[in-house]
Amino acid sequence: MRMITFLLVGLIVHVVFFLSIFDIYFTSPLVHGMTPHATPQAPPSSRLVLVVADGLRADSFFTLLPNGSSRAPYLRSVIEEKGTWGVSHTRVPTESRPGHVALIAGFYEDVSAVAKGWKENPVEFDSVFNETRHTWCWGSPDILPMFAKGASGDHVYTHTYPAEEEDFASTDASRLDTWVFTQVKSFFQSAKSNASLRANLLQDENVFFLHLLGIDTNGHAHRPMSQEYLDNIGLVDTGVAELVSMVEDFFGHDGRTAYVFTSDHGMTNWGSHGAGHPSETLTPLVAWGAGVHNARRATGPQPYSDGFLQDWKLEHLQRVDVNQADIAPLMASLIGVPFPLNSVGILPLLYLNNSEHFKAESMYTNAIQVLEQYKIKMTQKKETTMPFLFTPFEHLTESKQSQFINTARILIQLEKYEDAMALCRTLIARALEGLAYYHTYDRFFLGCSVVLGFVGWTSYVVLVILKTHANLNRNPSVLQQIPSHALVRLSLSLTVVITVFLLIQRSPVTYYVYCLLPVPLWYSVLKESGILTDLFRSAPSLPLWKCFGYFVLVSFGIELLVASFFHRAMLTVGLAVLSLWPFLSGLFGKAKFRSLSWCLGCLCLAAFPLMPVVGREPNVHLVTFAGVLSLFTSACYLWSSRPRTTMHLSDRQQFVSQLLHVAVCAYVPSLTHSSLQQKQGLPLLNQVISWSTLASSMIVPLLSSTRLFQRLLSIFLSLTATYLLLSTGSEALFPPVLAWLMFVWINIEQEAMLAQGVSGRQELSTIDFSANIDIAKLRQLKLDDIRRSYFFVFFIITAFFGTGNIASINSFDPASVYCFLTVFNPFLMGGLMMWKVVIPFIIVMCTFETIQVATQLSSRRTTAAG
Repeated sequence: MRMITFLLVGLIVHVVFFLSIFDIYFTSPLVHGMTPHATPQAPPSSRLVLVVADGLRADSFFTLLPNGSSRAPYLRSVIEEKGTWGVSHTRVPTESRPGHVALIAGFYEDVSAVAKGWKENPVEFDSVFNETRHTWCWGSPDILPMFAKGASGDHVYTHTYPAEEEDFASTDASRLDTWVFTQVKSFFQSAKSNASLRANLLQDENVFFLHLLGIDTNGHAHRPMSQEYLDNIGLVDTGVAELVSMVEDFFGHDGRTAYVFTSDHGMTNWGSHGAGHPSETLTPLVAWGAGVHNARRATGPQPYSDGFLQDWKLEHLQRVDVNQADIAPLMASLIGVPFPLNSVGILPLLYLNNSEHFKAESMYTNAIQVLEQYKIKMTQKKETTMPFLFTPFEHLTESKQSQFINTARILIQLEKYEDAMALCRTLIARALEGLAYYHTYDRFFLGCSVVLGFVGWTSYVVLVILKTHANLNRNPSVLQQIPSHALVRLSLSLTVVITVFLLIQRSPVTYYVYCLLPVPLWYSVLKESGILTDLFRSAPSLPLWKCFGYFVLVSFGIELLVASFFHRAMLTVGLAVLSLWPFLSGLFGKAKFRSLSWCLGCLCLAAFPLMPVVGREPNVHLVTFAGVLSLFTSACYLWSSRPRTTMHLSDRQQFVSQLLHVAVCAYVPSLTHSSLQQKQGLPLLNQVISWSTLASSMIVPLLSSTRLFQRLLSIFLSLTATYLLLSTGSEALFPPVLAWLMFVWINIEQEAMLAQGVSGRQELSTIDFSANIDIAKLRQLKLDDIRRSYFFVFFIITAFFGTGNIASINSFDPASVYCFLTVFNPFLMGGLMMWKVVIPFIIVMCTFETIQVATQLSSRRTTAAG
């Protein structure tokens, strides 16, 4: 019962630590209660057409064909004759949802909001669409609904195709864009005979939004260098040309329509996006029409040294780059609607073709809109912080705010527009700095609370382990003589003080958890702290040279693990060092074959951290080879234990069926890849095999024998079958290599145990973990268990960074899940890719648990040692 309580408390503590990450680093930056602000000058446009080509790379769009022509001739003519162009710089994560939020709402969405819902609007935010009179949208059901549901009133109208159309295995994904253009044509045709619709269209402050998903889908399915992707760009260009002609005809060529063409994100050469590679963050931006400058020749060297101008043959035209969030205030300024309340974009004046007065007023409005957010944020933080603890943002105090505003207003009245615009840019920069300052105001305080709680929990676990599982000289200590009621009074006093402090500051409920959790943890530490005295008293009886050696080696190893978070190649260095362990420890002379196997396994595994996490070209032949290697590894497991293993008939049948299952799963990716290349879609049989394999991998190991060897083998084969289906290339080789090394680790640890004089070694094939444990045979902790715990942590991190990590999920490449589904489903696809990352973890954890049993150490004693 005590052990269950300990585990439950530990689980709760770690859940709190995990959730604290979101409160400290990923809280929403949005504030509410601002007043909308619009430019008082008459806008140059009555309506705006926004076209977003999802997944379009800047270089794919701007680069000319070998014969000197453009694959987007109409938009190229706009750039050269009647529009302003540049590069829109996106932010990580380069995904469709945050990209569109930045484009249309003007702010960069936080991670927690993205996680709450892909198609919904999980947090209230303002957008350009919300501020318009009417907005009509056509496109993907994954993007449009969140802006309609986030709008006040009922003036955002969406037209979407069925979600099933977003199929990466479709014969021609460009039909998604054709659908959009066809629907827009039908819409304007029907408006000619629909009086009420025509009246709405002729009003000012309208937006037409076309979301084109074909390029992104073709890029995922065929890669951005494919003919399908490049031809889709031409189709979009033709569609935009026809759209402009149709819109101009409908409105009688009144010259009051503005056009913006851009993309939400780019795409890597291997068909993924989500990270920060330039191919993902550089997207095209072309604006033309009412209120937008015509093409201007560059009058001197342009402030861009990336070399793209020469590659794109556009060095003679002025290039105007923006941050993605800057497009929202640009659109708002063109049609005269209030700037989105949550926008942090800065109006790109070089796109505007209007009077200096209009530009100055627009910049002033932009500055006031951003300043409003800053003032709300500052007021909120001031109201929830004690006056003597509140430290205002010194660069934008209330007096400096008034000074900025008054000076800018006076400069506009004096017609010193350039000076006014420069001052407004400074005010915006200061306000954005202040927003970041107040947004992270509590970060240090919360971080200290969480660190204090984490250190307290770690200290308590270490003390409990030492007390329960180490032979120490028991002696009364000073701390042990402190009355328990004094510790209780101290804890209660601290609890009351912290609670009152948080109540006065009107802190959120989660703050109480983070700040109060350390109190009971440190109370428990102080109650058990006498064990430290016992440890010091026992120190003379310990092998000091060995303790010192372990301390130095573990310290070096921890530094190496920390470095591996920044440089994956450090894991290769660590594995190379670990390969020498049997030779340095003297185990080589007692187990030569296993020592050589350990060395070879470490060196083979060391190759994987040197491979790219993303960017691998698909190679289904390697997946098939990985399946063969898994079968060979399993056979070696069985052969190495053959003299000692007696399998029951049912176990043998299950083992053979699992081997056949792995062989089938090794062939399914090749069959799926071939079918998709021939544009025949995902075969139903392959899909059934894949999903049934995933489901059975959770159940089949539970049906195997409770003997350790058979259960481990069953787990490995089940997980390997699933991993093969989720693989596209060399990463499929990782599980069999890792599993081979783990199997050798189990056996060599038994040899190390014998070398230490611990008798009673049992063969893995004879250990039944379901049997009652003989407590008398369990041993106490030894210094060597520190090494085992370090090995465990090292292999866990290797499993995480070996072939992929959270970053590889962020760099979304659906090719890994094509055996399961090809229709776009972000959460289901993300879940499958997360399971792929977790599989090596499970292999390592099962191995470590096996080592505890094989070395006659209770698993209760080892968790904390790691």
